[in-house]
Amino acid sequence: MSPPLLKLGAVLSTMALISNWMSQTLPSLVGLNTTRITTADTLTQISPKEGWQVYSSAQDPDGRCICTVVAPEQNLCSRDAKSRQLRQLLEKVQNMSQSIEVLNLRTQRDFQYVLKMETQMKGLKAKFRQIEDDRKTLMTKHFQELKEKMDELLPLIPVLEQYKTDAKLITQFKEEIRNLSTVLTGIQEEIGAYDYEELHQRVVNLETRLRDCMKKLTCGKLMKITGPITVKISGTRFGAWMTDPLASEKNNRVWYMDSYTNNKIVREYKSIADFVSGAESRTYNLPFKWAGTNHVVYNGSLYFNKYQSNIIIKYSFDTGRVLAQRSLEYAGFHNVYPYTWGGFSDIDLMADEIGLWAVYATNQNAGNIVISQLNQDTLEVLQSWSTGYPKRSAGESFMICGTLYVTNSHLTGAKVYYSYSTKTSTYEYTDIPFHNQYFHISMLDYNARDRALYAWNNGHQVLFNVTLFHIIKTEDDT
Repeated sequence: MSPPLLKLGAVLSTMALISNWMSQTLPSLVGLNTTRITTADTLTQISPKEGWQVYSSAQDPDGRCICTVVAPEQNLCSRDAKSRQLRQLLEKVQNMSQSIEVLNLRTQRDFQYVLKMETQMKGLKAKFRQIEDDRKTLMTKHFQELKEKMDELLPLIPVLEQYKTDAKLITQFKEEIRNLSTVLTGIQEEIGAYDYEELHQRVVNLETRLRDCMKKLTCGKLMKITGPITVKISGTRFGAWMTDPLASEKNNRVWYMDSYTNNKIVREYKSIADFVSGAESRTYNLPFKWAGTNHVVYNGSLYFNKYQSNIIIKYSFDTGRVLAQRSLEYAGFHNVYPYTWGGFSDIDLMADEIGLWAVYATNQNAGNIVISQLNQDTLEVLQSWSTGYPKRSAGESFMICGTLYVTNSHLTGAKVYYSYSTKTSTYEYTDIPFHNQYFHISMLDYNARDRALYAWNNGHQVLFNVTLFHIIKTEDDT
């Protein structure tokens, strides 16, 4: 095809695309059909009663705190979505109007060219007829060339007629777009541009409130365990190490208790760094030997199970004295109801965001786990819950926000298999895996300040990061 034909074909192709786009898109833009406009960033609808939902982790691999927040549905947000959609629609129409304006200028320019070419074609046709009448006087070769040229130009005549029609259609589209843009601008003015700015400010204020609320986050449901991070390799196969969840931010002392029996020595380190380097700051000689590895430091005192008894001891690091001791009624001891690995782990003392706890088993509960909340000063049992999970089938357990989480083994392949909520007195079976890197866990305790699990894994002192799911009730929630 000759260059004029290529140029004309490109123009017609562009016009056809625009015509097709306009016929499919304009009804959607102005709401003449029922097709719902969707966007890539459409949010999943959340019931307004659910409140703010927050997933939080202690840290990512780079040590930064992670919080993922899902906001509750609000009526104002839907209004903002409509305003945003209107603004986007108006921008699209304005862009489309500009594109059509450019196309119109090009069309007018090309149209003038086509009209001129049409005049030339008509003149050529008349001349060709004259030449045909006198073809006997011309050479056969020249006649054949002119005839072939005319054969090429003849199909353009109906195309030119269609081009005139399409040019008129472009003019109509231009007028319709101008009218639609005017209508949309009027709608936006009627809604009020100030609404968006006001909404934006409210979102900023809400974000500030949310950040303040995040600082006060305490309780949540366990969703994931990651790690471990190996802090140190030391001691025997069994033991315990811990920090105080109620200590100040500047107080990062670490306590270390090697072995599960026949020992009374507690080693103290001023920080994790000192613990790793082995720089002890102080050593404590307890008045009694401990049983198991399930001790806890809470608010400056050590709580442990006295060897060959169901007696709980509270020992003050500051005074070096026993502040309280009490028998845990009916609790089995000395490998009657231990965890799967044994080691006199009958009584597990632990702390969480709510307070101090004892986890054990009794004959009265058929060897199944009993959870008791303790008074941290007197060691008196404040309340107890009887579960249906056999203590001897549990690998380890820990408390988070008043919920006991139980692992199904102390060996490779262990996972958090069962949980019991003291708030609702209900249980559920879970499936939260974690990596038992060194094959044998003899201590696993949660620290609410660090939002982490401390573990003794076959002579390795390790940390597991936990991810919790929170629901923060809004003011509108009942």
